[in-house]
Amino acid sequence: MSAPSIVDVGLTSEKGRELFSYLPRYYETSRVMQADMQAKGTEMDLLYQALDETLEQFFVRTATWGLDFWEQELGIETDRLKPLEQRRAVVESKLRGAGKFSCRQVANVAEAYAGGKVDVTFQSEAWSFTVSFVDTLGIPPNIDDLKRAIEELKPAHMAVEYEYRYLVWDDLDKRQKTWDELDAASLTWNELEVWA
Repeated sequence: MSAPSIVDVGLTSEKGRELFSYLPRYYETSRVMQADMQAKGTEMDLLYQALDETLEQFFVRTATWGLDFWEQELGIETDRLKPLEQRRAVVESKLRGAGKFSCRQVANVAEAYAGGKVDVTFQSEAWSFTVSFVDTLGIPPNIDDLKRAIEELKPAHMAVEYEYRYLVWDDLDKRQKTWDELDAASLTWNELEVWA
């Protein structure tokens, strides 16, 4: 009969199993040592988890409770009712918005909100520019935050317009879909947008 392996000893803590593996083999059957390594390992698991979670707060795209600090540092009003992704987009756009006002700067800020490609075209004779959402169908969910960010970013004398992209019949015609095919597919509108 072979001696029990580390997996057989019943330790549920990852670090506890690792600690137990460093002990001499004659401890493999000791319930006292198993309980000791389980207790120490559980505490170490919690420590490593806390360290990983803290590290995530240093990056906007992974921050959760640390978003409060990012928003405070950047002068953004904290709204905990918004989804984390929208709060992250506000912070990221604020970070991207520093520097000289340009087409690329506006696009960077808008892409943080839209989650896809954005085209910005300037109409210098009319002192305006247009933000066109290329990859996003419909109105982005946090468009009000985007509008506020662009208002802070742009010179006061410039006007801004927003162009949204919607699924239109021409898009379906390009894919050579007939009404009968669409009807037979029995798709919801959201499924149709993905299918097209």
